Amino acid sequence: MNTNSNKTVQALSKTLSEEYVLMLKTQNFHWNVEGPLFFSLHHLFESQYKGLGEKVDTLAETIRTYGVKSPGSFRDFLKTSLIDEAPADNISSHQMVEILNKDHLAMAARLKEHHEFAEKSGDVNAMVVYEDLISFHEKSAWMIRSHRA
Repeated sequence: MNTNSNKTVQALSKTLSEEYVLMLKTQNFHWNVEGPLFFSLHHLFESQYKGLGEKVDTLAETIRTYGVKSPGSFRDFLKTSLIDEAPADNISSHQMVEILNKDHLAMAARLKEHHEFAEKSGDVNAMVVYEDLISFHEKSAWMIRSHRA
């Protein structure tokens, strides 16, 4: 594997870790949301964690196309992810909205950096994956922000 492919796999693996941690955090919020926005947030969080699950699967399969094993342990995911797990404390639905908005915006920004590298490397496969992820995260952040009280 050449140097650019190696860097691409590292970026895809880091992205996989972050997407998985964000998926778990979103699912946690889905289970534990309370308050006047319960119904709409419960359903929004569900659609988003399911969407993240599809993105995780796509990332893992894309990594495999480079002839490399995909990371797959919580230990690996937490070690490389810049996305934090859900707080252990009880948090309000407002705090959940703010946390997920911040996470989706941070993901979109990092993915744009990865996309730039893939573009410079001429890696169309990675570019397409990142474009899809950027759109997903920007739309997710918008939908979450729409629930601000």
